[in-house]
Parts: sequence; structure tokens; C-alpha cells
Amino acid sequence: MQTYENTEIEPAGFGIRLIANLIDFLIIYTPIAIGIYFVTGEFTFDWSDTWTWDILYRIYLVITPLLWSGYVIGKRLCKIKIKRVDGEKLTILNMFLREVVGMYILVAITFGIAAIVSGLMVIFREDKRGIHDLIAGTYVAKNN
Repeated sequence: MQTYENTEIEPAGFGIRLIANLIDFLIIYTPIAIGIYFVTGEFTFDWSDTWTWDILYRIYLVITPLLWSGYVIGKRLCKIKIKRVDGEKLTILNMFLREVVGMYILVAITFGIAAIVSGLMVIFREDKRGIHDLIAGTYVAKNN
């Protein structure tokens, strides 16, 4: 157990975080793919290789936890949430640093190495914080 701001928490590990991310991706991705199929008559994944998809998905990952107290759909279903280390409410800056800087820009400029290192950090660190969490001052906790 970790303690942040005199509150004992149980950090969420790699497995549950991975499952939450996969659920999130599928819940957002599948309806769009089906909609494109009905409009174009083609079942293709080409649209997901565009800047538009990347930007819209990042907006979802930044804005939703602000509106939903640290949750995105996948995290809510897996009963885990994003919190700030100092115990304060998440801000747009926290989420921008976490999702855009830590999970997108840093991963892109290191050709994916930052994602691997971050995953290993979540697996092996006691507090289960990845690079993106350290940059943003956040952690992911299980709901107790």
C-alpha cells in the first residue's frame, strides 16, 4: 500500500490498467468503425491512422477524467481511477501532461521506447507510476 496525502491507497497494476485501456479503445473505436461501414459500405481501419483520430482520442482521454472525477469508461468499468498525488482535483494541465506529453509526444519522439519503459515502471515500481504519471503528478488507484 502507498500513502499519498495521509491517505492509504492501493495502486492499480499493469494488468488492470491494460485491460481498462483496451476496453476504452474498443468502446470508442467500434461504434466509429460501424458508423463508417454504414456510411461507406466498406469495413476499413484506414481512418484510425489519421491525425483526426489521434486528436479526438487524446481529447477524450484529457477531458473525460476532468468531467468524470478521474474516470474514463474503461477505468470506470475496471474500478480504477486517475488521481493526483497531492490529493487535489485533476486539472486540464495534469491531464494534458499525462496524456499528450507523457503518453503521446514522449512516446513518439522516443519511437515507443518511453511506452516500454513506462510499462516496466508500472510493473516493477511499488507505487505503480509510469513516466506519464510522474510527469503529470498522478497515479492510478483501485477503488476500495
